[in-house]
Amino acid sequence: MTKRSGTTGGVLGAATVAMGLIAGTFYVFACAVMPGLARSDDRVYVEVMRNINDVIQNPVFMLSFLGALLLTGVAAWQGRGEPHRRWVWAALAAYALAFLVTVTFNIPLNNALDTSTDPTAARTDFEDAWVAWNVVRAMLSTVAVGFLARALLVRGRSYASAASVSATGASVGG
Repeated sequence: MTKRSGTTGGVLGAATVAMGLIAGTFYVFACAVMPGLARSDDRVYVEVMRNINDVIQNPVFMLSFLGALLLTGVAAWQGRGEPHRRWVWAALAAYALAFLVTVTFNIPLNNALDTSTDPTAARTDFEDAWVAWNVVRAMLSTVAVGFLARALLVRGRSYASAASVSATGASVGG
């Protein structure tokens, strides 16, 4: 146990919550939003996706989208030398890939959708690729949540074990 432990648990917990929010967002798109939109005609599909792309760019979403990456990075740095560190680094790697998928594939597809004039061509160029990349980022961010949950569990066990040893040592020496 290190002296950094005072904020490590809080940051790790916040990273887990932020990651869970993002994984849930991508999951809902994969399981409900996109299948629901798939039932729409091309004009409605493009209009709704444009509206979603516009409204999702808000401080609350950005706080969790960027916060998951930042908080997990801070938790990884704080956890150096701790038993749970490997799980946090694995979560950081998984979410960094999901973040990269978003920036490299989903956002450019959103931008192309915004500038297209023919709804049928726009949907054809957008839908299958966007849905596939969303599934990838949903899986990666869900894996990251699992890794962070495991890190919390390992951290809790190591601190409980250290406290037990410390309490036993204090009573024996007292």
